[in-house]
Formats: sequence, C-alpha cells, structure tokens
Amino acid sequence: MGSLSPLLHRSSAASHRIFVPFCDRNAPEGDATTFIDCYTPATNTWHCVTSIPASAEGLVLKDFSMVAFGPHIYVLGGCLCRRPAEVGSAASVDGEFRPRAMSTVRRYDVAADRWEMCAEMSEARFSFACTVCGGGIYVAGGQSSPGRARGISSSEVYDPASDRWRSLANMSRMRYKCVGVTWKGRILVVGGFVGGENFGPLDQTARSSAEVYDAERDKWIYVARMWALDVPPRQIVVVNDKLFSSGDCLQPWKGHIESYDEKESIWNVVHRSHFNCMSPTYTAEGTTATGRCYITMAPLRNHLYFLTGYSMPGEGSLLRSEVHVFDTSNSGGGWRSLESIDEVGEKELCGHCCVLNDDE
Repeated sequence: MGSLSPLLHRSSAASHRIFVPFCDRNAPEGDATTFIDCYTPATNTWHCVTSIPASAEGLVLKDFSMVAFGPHIYVLGGCLCRRPAEVGSAASVDGEFRPRAMSTVRRYDVAADRWEMCAEMSEARFSFACTVCGGGIYVAGGQSSPGRARGISSSEVYDPASDRWRSLANMSRMRYKCVGVTWKGRILVVGGFVGGENFGPLDQTARSSAEVYDAERDKWIYVARMWALDVPPRQIVVVNDKLFSSGDCLQPWKGHIESYDEKESIWNVVHRSHFNCMSPTYTAEGTTATGRCYITMAPLRNHLYFLTGYSMPGEGSLLRSEVHVFDTSNSGGGWRSLESIDEVGEKELCGHCCVLNDDE
C-alpha cells in the first residue's frame, strides 16, 4: 500500500464527485438529521453539501436509495426514525412516534443547491433494490413495515422527464435487503432475505438467487445461485461490464474484492485485492483504530473507491476518514490509499453512495 497523489487520477476522475449520506450518531435528541457529504477524487477533498429534508425536525432518514441521474441526485423511500438505532424497530418513542416506511422521492439540484419533491412511489419501501437503466430509475422489493421481517415483491420505474411512476410486474419472490444493479443493459435484483410461495422467510437457497427483468414481456426471470452466500450482498457495482462485490450485509468488507464469472456462475477473488487496512481494527501511522464506522464502495472508470471511517482512541469521539482505491484493470497497480482526514464526532452511514459525472 502506498500514498496516492490526487493528480494520479485527475484525468479519469476530474469530472466525478462521490456523494455519501450520513447522520450524526451522537447528535442530541431533536437535533438528528440526515446529511450528504461530497468527496471529490481529483482534489482528495471532502465537504458537506446539504441536509436531506425530513417530514419533521429531528428525524433521521435511513435505508433509502440514492442515485445520480443527469445533474440531479434522487433520494427515494427509506425509513424515517427518531434516532439512528431505531431502523427495523416498531417501538414507539415516548409513546408518540413509530418508525415508518416512506414513499417520498426528493430531487436535489446540485448546482442550484435546491431540493424539490417528485412524484411518490406507489408503495412505501426501505432496504430495497434500486438502479438506473436508460431513461428510468427502477426500484424493486424492500420492506414496507418497520419491525416486521417480511419483504415485498412489487417493482416500478420512474421517468424523471415526466415525473411519473409506472408499475411493473411483481418479482417471483418477496425480497428485502436486496441489491439492484444494471449490467449489460439488464436490470438485476440480487440476493436479499427472500419469501414467497413455497419459500419461507429464512430459505437459504432463495437468498442466493437473483431476478432479471425482461422489459419486453414485463416479467422477472428467476436465476438460481447468482449470489454466493445466503447472506444478502452489501453492494454490487459494475466496472467495464464486470460485477464486483466486497462483502455482505453482515460483513461489508471480507478482506478482498470478488468479481462475477458469468460462464461459471461463481464469484472469484480478484488478483491482488487482499487488503487488511479496511478491517475493523488495524494500525496505521502508529495509531490503532478501534473499529470501522462505515464503508461504502463507488465505481469510477477503471477504479473502485472505498470510502471508510474508523473510530480512533482518545478523548471525545474522533473519526478517521480514509479513501482506498483499487485499479481493476489487468495492468493496474492494485491498491493505493489517499491521505486520511481526522474529524470530531462519529458519522453513521445511512445509505450507499452515488457518483455524479458533471460531463453528462
């Protein structure tokens, strides 16, 4: 591992920015918000961009989907909570508030620094699959009831040009914590906790399956063994028509990167991708990190950017932010790491990042 000058990737990353949603896990009650930070690879800099509007002050939006489409960022669905730890809990807070799934869609104009409300999804959902394909934003599955371990099978597509949603066929299984990805022009929903006819909510075989959307027939095609584990994937991204993953929802970093072999229907460890510095505990520059707070992966041209945060020892809540970059090309140099940034306070990841290309 070596240091990486921002100039090294200026030609490939100068027009890209990575947006990451967080909340302050130590914020006093009533002050909690969900906000978006921006990382600019070309200059190796972070800055806070905006707060995501909520239906009431002091509430946190989590487990939503965030995608870039043209010059905008879209925030879809999610679970609205009083505190970060409340996602998945149906318990009320002080007898007055229960976490609830959202159907709202908000669009952020990055250049104008302005939020707008868009047409809502037909069904409230969080922990769902979401991907951009062609001129639409596709969503599928997820949960609609916090505190209930049961997914939904519905899917729909949003047309940003007309601000309209169109319902699609239901998937063959009910899924949540599934991953959506567009690969070779096809829309895939991979893994998740799965239920449905002849499938119990804990069926392990179905958890490793995927579904591919056939737009011509408006039908989802079931694909067995698309995912290697019975634990839902954390993220799956595409670089140069190859699928990459680094972990699952229980172990977001497995110590290496894997790529999907379509012919053999297996995930293989990528050569030279083993990397210990993203483990929950590691030593860097003479200081030992005590635990990883977050990790999210962003594809950018030939590279995978891993944006990470670690709790650091000492007085108060200190966070060490680092960015690790892996070159996926055959002639690539493997891993490089950017200089770290120390911050006060701890951030909690509220959803996955998205990449905005200013040239599009």
